[in-house]
Amino acid sequence: MQIGPYRIDPPVVLAPMAGVTDKPFRLLCKRLGAGLAVSEMTTADPRLWQTRKSLRRMDHAGEPEPVSVQIAGYDPAMLAEAARYNADHGAQIVDINMGCPAKKVCNVWSGSALLQDEPLVARIVKAVVDAVDVPVTLKIRTGWDRQNKNALAIARIAEDAGIAALAVHGRTRADKYEGEAEYDTIAAVKAAVRMPVFANGDVTTPEQAKHVLDATGADAVMVGRGAQGRPWIFREIAHYLATGERLPEPGPAEVAAILLAHLEHLYAFYGEQSGVRIARKHLGWYAKDRPENAAFRDVVNRAESAQDQLRLTRDYFQALESGLELAA
Repeated sequence: MQIGPYRIDPPVVLAPMAGVTDKPFRLLCKRLGAGLAVSEMTTADPRLWQTRKSLRRMDHAGEPEPVSVQIAGYDPAMLAEAARYNADHGAQIVDINMGCPAKKVCNVWSGSALLQDEPLVARIVKAVVDAVDVPVTLKIRTGWDRQNKNALAIARIAEDAGIAALAVHGRTRADKYEGEAEYDTIAAVKAAVRMPVFANGDVTTPEQAKHVLDATGADAVMVGRGAQGRPWIFREIAHYLATGERLPEPGPAEVAAILLAHLEHLYAFYGEQSGVRIARKHLGWYAKDRPENAAFRDVVNRAESAQDQLRLTRDYFQALESGLELAA
């Protein structure tokens, strides 16, 4: 698929997730096959741009293009200025957040709360598109709640304003992450507009990715929680879409190499203390849904230093590899 001058290939995209899609994770997912990786949301409030958190979120040095940066806010002029600022600091695509269901975001009339005010949506998307020369994309949900689904109206507003691509999470704000994603709504949006559409929601396997593309007619799938602890899902989906065949699961040695490199990058990016703390959630995600990994998660979460975290992780996977060799 195409966004402005950028070809997104494969059509498998890392969704923006606050506290997750930082630079180390984006680089990892791109290396493992994501055609595009969208940054975690950055605030549109210029008073916060020089904080340590914002400066890290706006660090795109060495990132493979296209660099997509998500901005969040409620004021059209402020969002336009944020788009200009980020475009001047490396953003090649600007994404507007109208999908986040988090209470603290919606309470300040940002994220998916904006879906309640279509005239405000129109003013925001026009202001941001007019402010920058780079493509502008938009991420939405299907509506505010099940009684107020307006994804079709929002999509038409977005297209009329010149939005280059639309990502639709197939749930309302009220649904948060519960229940099944509404692929029929995404299909209706795709049928109503000419711009490219990303389908987002419950894409956790290559087979599901193919099903979602077939069911919605979308141009690409957007993977969020399905990539947590499984960043190789992007190459698996890309391979399955191209060949109809599943790649074999990565073995313990490869998972260890991926995870250890990720940990090292987290320490380098955040400093040891913060890196160790942030690494814990990634280690937990790697260990999720695997009962034998509960002990590994427990031990690694107690590690207070990078050296301990790396050693325990390395030891665990070496033991796992030895066990597989013995079983064979």
